Amino acid sequence: MNGFKLKSRNEDKLSVNNQDAFASSTPDQDPEETREWLESLDALARVHGKARAREIMLNLLRRSHELQLNVPSIPTTDYINTIATADEPAFPGDETIERTYRAWMRWNAAILVHRAQRPGIAVGGHISTFASSASLYEVGFNHFFKGQDHPSGGDQIFIQGHASPGPYARAFLEGRLSEAQLNGFRQEKSHAGGGLSSYPHPRLMPEFWQFPTVSMGIGPINAIYQAQTNRYLAGRGFKDTQDQHVGLS
Repeated sequence: MNGFKLKSRNEDKLSVNNQDAFASSTPDQDPEETREWLESLDALARVHGKARAREIMLNLLRRSHELQLNVPSIPTTDYINTIATADEPAFPGDETIERTYRAWMRWNAAILVHRAQRPGIAVGGHISTFASSASLYEVGFNHFFKGQDHPSGGDQIFIQGHASPGPYARAFLEGRLSEAQLNGFRQEKSHAGGGLSSYPHPRLMPEFWQFPTVSMGIGPINAIYQAQTNRYLAGRGFKDTQDQHVGLS
């Protein structure tokens, strides 16, 4: 197929449906005036740029809602940072280096899952969870999370279960896991070289995982109770947990 993707009938149907979303149930009362509005928008985008044209369109949509014209709402909203870019502190690490080995980890995590899907094994895994959250994890591991050798006792991190290939890929770069172990992903009972559990589980891998977080339910609720327990221990004077934080990622 030379890498080209053939359009299916479903895609044709989807394209038609997308066009229908902008169709009016009544005929255009003044096609010439409509054409002038469209030409004005074309000129605005051409002369002042797409950003300015988008700004005008958003203001028109806002006014259409004020006038109750029954124009469909935009289903998505822009991401707005909590602070201005100028107020953000400088990145504490080397962004180029971190971006490089983050790409290595994404690749290794993807290959780990891909090899688990090979013929005769076919157990697979979740390939996109870590890929979409690698930056979040790496900033946490490199600049925020404290290990258990920290004087405070370390932070308690609840890793999203489907993202387990990411920490495995990171541990491989650190020399904590071997290629043979990575080839045994989701085969902890059957792989000759020693496998890796599907999800974070301290009973299956006590030297690696701290908390079980297989489902989206058990991770968040346990993290909440862990934070509550930390406060209880501090409040009763059993342990100083002031520098220990609970992370759910």
